[in-house]
Amino acid sequence: MSKNDDRVIRFTGLKSGIYKYDFLLDDAFFEDFKNEEIKGGKVNFDVKMERTEHVLLFTFSFNGEVTTACDRCLGEIKVGVSGEEHLNVRFSDTEESNDEETAILPESANEIDLTPWMYEYVAVRIPMQHAHPEGECDPEMVKYIADEEQPHGDDYVDPRWEALKDLK
Repeated sequence: MSKNDDRVIRFTGLKSGIYKYDFLLDDAFFEDFKNEEIKGGKVNFDVKMERTEHVLLFTFSFNGEVTTACDRCLGEIKVGVSGEEHLNVRFSDTEESNDEETAILPESANEIDLTPWMYEYVAVRIPMQHAHPEGECDPEMVKYIADEEQPHGDDYVDPRWEALKDLK
């Protein structure tokens, strides 16, 4: 059994038809990936699987928020993520798929772990820029950044470079 057993769908023995599943991705889910961008979150997934004789058709609808780092102060910030994605699963022992919406499983497969797709769908929906609203960043970090950005006089030489002059 996989440690992601709650996101594994066993399709062997299921008749053709539509099946619905609900999943909650929480902090523990995101912690398993050890990604520096996603620190945690709560994302609800509604998954619809249409089982046919030769194909599984998945529709993933999700909505929630993830915790990531603010682009300005590096403090934690929650950003919303939502979307709908589709995945077609075909069975073949020889084929490979180059299509992002198609996965190939061996003919002998009897289950599919949805974990990697769920994580990827959330990760690609995080906005490129994520920062606290003006005035809500960590005040100490804002002060530090402001101090570093202060202009120095024309004759200012960074002390790190000054020390290198002595190495002649």
